[in-house]
Amino acid sequence: MLQETIDLSTYLTILGFNSAIPTINTSPTAQLLEMEERLFLIDCGEGTQVQLRKAKARFSKINHIFISHLHGDHCFGLPGLIASFRLLGRDNPLHVYGPKGIKKMMETIFQITETHRGFEVVYHELDKDYSEKIYEDNRVEVYTIPLDHRIYCNGYLFKEKPKDRHLNMKEIAKYSEIESCDYHNIKAGKDFVLSDGYVLKNEVLTLEPAPSVSYAFCSDTRYLESVIPIIKNVTVLYHESTFLHDLKEMADYTGHTTALEAATIAQKAQVGKLILGHFSNRYADLTVFTDEARNIFPNSFLPKALESVKI
Repeated sequence: MLQETIDLSTYLTILGFNSAIPTINTSPTAQLLEMEERLFLIDCGEGTQVQLRKAKARFSKINHIFISHLHGDHCFGLPGLIASFRLLGRDNPLHVYGPKGIKKMMETIFQITETHRGFEVVYHELDKDYSEKIYEDNRVEVYTIPLDHRIYCNGYLFKEKPKDRHLNMKEIAKYSEIESCDYHNIKAGKDFVLSDGYVLKNEVLTLEPAPSVSYAFCSDTRYLESVIPIIKNVTVLYHESTFLHDLKEMADYTGHTTALEAATIAQKAQVGKLILGHFSNRYADLTVFTDEARNIFPNSFLPKALESVKI
């Protein structure tokens, strides 16, 4: 009997979630998304590699890094992380996605510091003002989410592709003609034809697959309703909420969103869950953000650093 023991669940670990400068207890923006056995690093603020170690992340499994924009609290941890990859003996390519200019920034740092990486870094520079697919394999797709900040900025949408159906081993065991080499086709949705010509329908031999999940990361941005059709019905949305709504004018001026506005986006996009983040250091008690957001979208939550949350 086939035993399917691999856990293909999606997990999000928020490594840092405060805005601007690090504090004693908080770190700038960085997230680790584990989806279909892939590890995606999203943003890389100062100290990210320390947070990755605390999270006991497998450095060698991180092959794709997505940078929203080139403000320091979202990318200053990247040179150090890449340098550490070299010291750890990395030899497989690393793909970095980010705004146009990220390659020049990184290569200048490595040239001036004479940092010899020893492995290939492939830069995928972004400059479009519309959502585009930037990564795809047989299990996952990643799209940009154009945002409205003081400089060019993207969020990212991660989507699992539809999953294979599960084998109904109790039913399959009734037919000796079905061998393990047939499992792949059955999981892919095909019927099975017995030697006498009788067709075993796939819905008899399989069970419904687990639903595919999706995760949207909306980094620094003003309130922007154009993101709603892109993130419609996502399982989990992370949306910055730097200020409370009484400071909306400051939010607009600095290119940020309020907690009320983030909740409004979540409500209009009909997402499953909202995680707030990128809080201004002026707030000592962060529960004021969920208090404001839940008036609009009750399923709003604060992030917890280094906690791995199943999506």
